[in-house]
Amino acid sequence: MKPLSLFLPIALLAAVPFPALAEPAAPETEAAPSQADASIPFANHGGVWNWRAEGNRTVYFEDNHRNWYKAELMGFAPDLPFVNFIGLDTRPNGTLDRWSAVYIHGQRYPLTSFVKVDGPPVKKAKTDK
Repeated sequence: MKPLSLFLPIALLAAVPFPALAEPAAPETEAAPSQADASIPFANHGGVWNWRAEGNRTVYFEDNHRNWYKAELMGFAPDLPFVNFIGLDTRPNGTLDRWSAVYIHGQRYPLTSFVKVDGPPVKKAKTDK
């Protein structure tokens, strides 16, 4: 018997797909829709119209089209609720996005997220008791 005649049945068996050994397809589950990262183009040339701080880690930005964005800071910024001016580090392309940073009293704070939101949270009315 020739060695090629022994090899041919083995080669044919290897070429046949085995459905029993195939992994079952993963069932499609509906995951929560993730918010895509947003950006404000030309932030260094008037693209940012307004901003508002919320706590020590969150800044809301408004662009010149009246869209609002929520930016989360990487670190704790103790001066954030009290500042009147923040600087924007938008890199050379001038786009404010999640890879940008803000300067608060000379300290640089990178952003961890930058997403589009409906608007800033409503300010609570002061009640005198």
